[in-house]
Amino acid sequence: MSEQSGRLVLAATPMGDVGDASQRLREALGAAQVVAAEDTRRTRALAKALGVEITGRVVSFYDHVETARIPALLDEIEAGQTVLLVTDAGMPSVSDPGYRLVAACVDRGLAVTCLPGPSAVTTALALSGLPMERFCFDGFAPRKSGQRKEWLRTLVAEPRAVVFFEAPHRLADCLADAVQVLGPDRRGAVCRELTKTYEEVVRGTLAELAAWAADGARGEITVVLEGAQPISADPADLVDEVEALVAEGIRLKDACAQVAATTGASRRELYDAVLAARD
Repeated sequence: MSEQSGRLVLAATPMGDVGDASQRLREALGAAQVVAAEDTRRTRALAKALGVEITGRVVSFYDHVETARIPALLDEIEAGQTVLLVTDAGMPSVSDPGYRLVAACVDRGLAVTCLPGPSAVTTALALSGLPMERFCFDGFAPRKSGQRKEWLRTLVAEPRAVVFFEAPHRLADCLADAVQVLGPDRRGAVCRELTKTYEEVVRGTLAELAAWAADGARGEITVVLEGAQPISADPADLVDEVEALVAEGIRLKDACAQVAATTGASRRELYDAVLAARD
């Protein structure tokens, strides 16, 4: 660790309700020599709402300038300055700018600390009503349907609850893909506008959530998916389900892949079971 007194401070900011701002955030905004903000206007507005005067230098720190800003910020910290990093809402570096700066500080042996606070990830988990003793966070869902389905297939047998962000105009398509890949009965929760005036949490099966989202949704969206249940079904028990899809005109291999995707069964074992049943 550097002998200098400078440090990087990561500070969580309110997601909507300014009353969620911690006393430590208020003090840090007024005391830091440098405030690195994802959006300088929003940070100044937050400080004003909190009755805090920012006395330090405010610099922008968003995705497109992050890499270019890091060397100067490291020099500031090394010179003994406190750099406060804030994003538009929630915790820096969690799907927001920050982790590259943290890694650079670690590489240089500079002090890093955190002022904990609001997080859409943990808030959504707590409100979901789903088992969440173990969970994983996947950032934003892929934008294109093909890539999104590939990603969803990796979650078919994922035993942990899964949290991810989605844009409101893509939510309906995302949930429709989830129904197709994960099955209509997997449970989930869609959390909208957390901590804000129009906060809404919709819970249900993926089929129910997809039907709800088809009418459109607004605001910032966080989705929680239930972890996969252990698979105990014998491939032989799934033969009729595969044959039903084949009867609809789907090729055998594709039908096996579809059933395997929603049950976690082995496609190869399922294919062999269908052939054995036909003999």
